Amino acid sequence: MADSRRPGPTRPPIRLRPAPVADPPYVDEAPDLWPRPPGQLALDLFGTGRPAAGRPAGRRPDPRPRPGHPAAPPLPPPATSTPEANRAAHRFVGTCLEILNGYRPPGQIRALVEPGRTVEVTEQIARAAARTPPVRRRSTRPAVHLLRLRVCQPRPAAVEVAAVVTGGGRSWAMALRLEHRRGTWLCTALQVI
Repeated sequence: MADSRRPGPTRPPIRLRPAPVADPPYVDEAPDLWPRPPGQLALDLFGTGRPAAGRPAGRRPDPRPRPGHPAAPPLPPPATSTPEANRAAHRFVGTCLEILNGYRPPGQIRALVEPGRTVEVTEQIARAAARTPPVRRRSTRPAVHLLRLRVCQPRPAAVEVAAVVTGGGRSWAMALRLEHRRGTWLCTALQVI
């Protein structure tokens, strides 16, 4: 006679494991339970309220290097972009949005892309087009909008751009790199995320 009951579970049973300790140690516990990485200062969790020894309360530390301690390396300057690079980034992203909204044919992007990268960039634009709502030809309002654009110029002939785009109730990002070649800014990489 055949068994008419349902077959048993195909997944292994769920195992319950103890939760890791999340509370700070008590005063009477050994300090080895919460080891500190080297160089990290101790945090006064128990409110003794005593200031650190050797430093008056309310004063900033001395910025001069002390003997025997290496000085911290200076921070690099922030990577900002020139107005020309900003215009190039806005122009390229604006062209991509016009293609996604149906105002331009996709072939017009070729003039703004490095010749060896045209196929990769058009594939990424097609990937973005799959996320957009259907284009309504008679509508004057674009279906895809630019929410935010960030431009960074790590070196004088290169610009990295991050754009947040929304359309059809969804948002996504576009990351691209523009390089100044032959007197114009050309896209060398585009990634739709």
